[in-house]
Amino acid sequence: MADILIVEDDKELAELLTDFLRAENYTVTAVDSGERALQLFERYGAKLVVLDINLPDVNGFAVCSKLRENADTPILIVSARTEKEDKLSGLSLGADDYIEKPYDIDILIAKIKGIFKRRYHMETISANGVVLNLADRTAVIDGKAAELPAKEFDLLALLIENQGKALKKEYLFNSVWGSDSDSELQTLHVHINRLRQKLGDDPKNAKRLLTVWGVGYKFV
Repeated sequence: MADILIVEDDKELAELLTDFLRAENYTVTAVDSGERALQLFERYGAKLVVLDINLPDVNGFAVCSKLRENADTPILIVSARTEKEDKLSGLSLGADDYIEKPYDIDILIAKIKGIFKRRYHMETISANGVVLNLADRTAVIDGKAAELPAKEFDLLALLIENQGKALKKEYLFNSVWGSDSDSELQTLHVHINRLRQKLGDDPKNAKRLLTVWGVGYKFV
């Protein structure tokens, strides 16, 4: 079984993404048609499918629907089709995310890493009194269970994974919400404030989730 099945009819783009992912130690198979993708998946499977929509034979939406009939494998749609209706169609058919082309390769790889970590690694991460279970997405803060909505959990996990490192606001926003999100950067600030409340951090004298002026935030 390959780690990642890329379904992309742009040969140059498929080769570029394949090279980047292999450099991250993923096993990758790339195909340029929907029919071939379905055949390979049925025979060998994959842990993640990166799926284009505009394919030369079977529409990518049809491929997504067919894959979802018998498998819950994560599907990441990557498409030049940017209409809201297209995004809603892909997500309603069971895709885990929908990213517009052209995309930032670093953001795409970060999303892929996040999917693999959440889906295939039964592990926890912890720092400074905070324990996050990446498998069941539960949080414990100072020994007490804490309710963290999806975006708060993903944001805190990203900060803890980079403990001590100042992360730019734009990087945090793009990694958690996506560069194609309809949300605004102010959304990040709102979620940071909510996390600080749950962490018991005073914004003017934070002990765990710090503001790095002119850059962004870091968890210490």
